Amino acid sequence: MDSATHLKRILTLGVPLVGSHLAQFSIQLTDTVMLGWYDVEVLAGQVLGQTLFFLIFIVGSGFAWAVMPLIAEAEAAGDHTQLRRAMRMALWLTGGFAVLCLPAFLGARQIFDAIGQEAALSELAGRYLWIQGWSIFPALGVMVLKSTLAALERTQVVFWVTLATVVVNAVCNYSLIFGHWGAPEMGVEGAAWASLASTLAGLVGLVVYIRATLPGEALFARLWRVDAGALLRVFRLGWPIGLTSLAEAGLFSASTVMMGWIGAVPLAAHGIALQIISVMFMIHIGLSNVATIRAGAALGRRDGVELRRGGAIVLAVSGAVAIVTVALLLVAPQRLMGLFLDPADPARDAVLAIGVGLLAAAALFQFVDAAQVMALGLLRGVQDTRVPMVFAALSYWVVGVPLAWVFAFRMGFGGIGLWLGMAVGLGLAAVLMMTRFWKRGAYAVENGSGS
Repeated sequence: MDSATHLKRILTLGVPLVGSHLAQFSIQLTDTVMLGWYDVEVLAGQVLGQTLFFLIFIVGSGFAWAVMPLIAEAEAAGDHTQLRRAMRMALWLTGGFAVLCLPAFLGARQIFDAIGQEAALSELAGRYLWIQGWSIFPALGVMVLKSTLAALERTQVVFWVTLATVVVNAVCNYSLIFGHWGAPEMGVEGAAWASLASTLAGLVGLVVYIRATLPGEALFARLWRVDAGALLRVFRLGWPIGLTSLAEAGLFSASTVMMGWIGAVPLAAHGIALQIISVMFMIHIGLSNVATIRAGAALGRRDGVELRRGGAIVLAVSGAVAIVTVALLLVAPQRLMGLFLDPADPARDAVLAIGVGLLAAAALFQFVDAAQVMALGLLRGVQDTRVPMVFAALSYWVVGVPLAWVFAFRMGFGGIGLWLGMAVGLGLAAVLMMTRFWKRGAYAVENGSGS
């Protein structure tokens, strides 16, 4: 396959996947925008609650992401039995994980009190998660089904179903947060109910589509039946992915907790800035999924040459996106931050002043953040997940978090210091994981398995 064909395949798969990730993230983004217009302190409480939810959700998603390379490999090899088993066991694993984690959501207020958050913020976050926490069940189910369809290169439907959930969430948010159309004004709890409703709608939409268009695959047949071999394979591949994601998400979550120690206004600015760079990061996540699918297919065909060529091209596309995002962060930071704030809010100027500095710091790590997530996608495609997990833990928690604390509190740089520490951790991860892929990836493909 020549470079032009690789690029065409990457864009054909990537554009809908990027769109679906942006649409999925828009659910959280809509919560942030509307709550920012509702009340800055309420927004800060939701940021705190959403941080815990995302942290747990991202770990459970490891089992869902494990489906992608397994199904891509099985599809390329023509093994439809393994395809069905992988998806079914991923649903079992994510469901069990959700049951284990639900108590953390229901007891979130006590957790936040214990780690030193302001009482008012802990109370708001606890109210949010008492409702939002239940959406962990449909949210992880959605991730499994999306990964399955993406690996089968049915990315268009993933995008359209996700977009529909955004509409449901926006309508419910507008009604329930502010009390429009005869609904009660519920504030942060309204945002939680809206997110739960939209996630359930997305799950129903995906199930209906799969049953209507893929009856021959019988993906939901004997859903109650345990397949020990497939369960073990998904678990072995998925838990390192989940912990790797935890390490990275934990880096940003730790920064949120530390920003909460500084105050509610810095925390609100931090939350908005995170939303902005996360929107940009969703593009790289979509491209990383493409890298996983294409690498998994190369694994199924045992084609190391195509793996290298495809990897180089998808990295180039991600680099081009990073150039654009850096320009936006440096040229229009106030305009981006202002989208999330009511012009009449008395805290607006203070939030803007802090947020502009944070976005300037974020521009420093756009390229390395893109590089590390692309390397992760390629390594997952060849089912190499354990060593990247170690790299992530080292980069983010041994280096990134301690440096963020030192820069912020010991050296007195405040919120910008937190973000500079994160940049160092992300840079180290990018170097380690890129080196791992280019030295070991093709070897894994040619020998039929990950390292």
